Amino acid sequence: MIDLSEDFWGYKYKKKKTGWDLGMISTPLKEYFDQIEDKNLKILIPGAGNSYEAEYLFNQGFENVFVVDIAIEPLNNLKGRVMGFPDKHLIHNDFFNLEGTFDLIIEQTFFCAINPENRSNYAKKVYDLLKDEGKLVGLLFEAKLNDNHPPFGGSKKEYVTYFSSFFDLEIIELCYNSIGNRKGMELFIKFKKVT
Repeated sequence: MIDLSEDFWGYKYKKKKTGWDLGMISTPLKEYFDQIEDKNLKILIPGAGNSYEAEYLFNQGFENVFVVDIAIEPLNNLKGRVMGFPDKHLIHNDFFNLEGTFDLIIEQTFFCAINPENRSNYAKKVYDLLKDEGKLVGLLFEAKLNDNHPPFGGSKKEYVTYFSSFFDLEIIELCYNSIGNRKGMELFIKFKKVT
C-alpha cells in the first residue's frame, strides 16, 4: 500500500525532498490568472504545497484565496512568506474531508500526488466543492511517470474518463508555455461544472 499520509508529506517538506516545487508560480497558471477580472472569486488550491499560486493571487488583490494541505509545513511556509495572508484561509486538512463551495479550484501537482485509486473520488469531490458553473483550472501531467510513488503520471484519455461525467471539458490541451523540464508533459485544463 502506498503511504501518502500527513507524516509522509510532512517528512518530505522537513527534509526538503520537494522536487516538484518550482519555487515560483508556473507560467501557464500565471497567464491564466492575469486574465481574471473578478477579484472576488472564491478560489481553492488543494494539495497546495508551498503555493506560489496563492501568493501570486493574494498579491494581485484576490482576497478569497483558500489553500488546503494535509501537511502543516507548507502552510506555515506560505504564512511566513506572505504577510497578511488570512490564517482562516490556510486549511490543514485532507482535501477529501473539506466542506464548502468555491467558484474556482486550481489544480497544480495535487492530482498527480494522490493515490491513483482516488482519482475518480477527486473528480467527484471537486464537483461537490464547486458552485454551479464553477471551474476546475490547472495542469495535469501528460506523461508516464511513477507507479509506486508520486508523482503519478497519466494521460488525456484517462482524465476524460474521470471528469467527463461531471464537467464540460472546455480545454484539455498540451501547454505551449510550460516551464523547463515540464515542456511537452503538461496539459492545461479548464473544466466547467455541469449542473
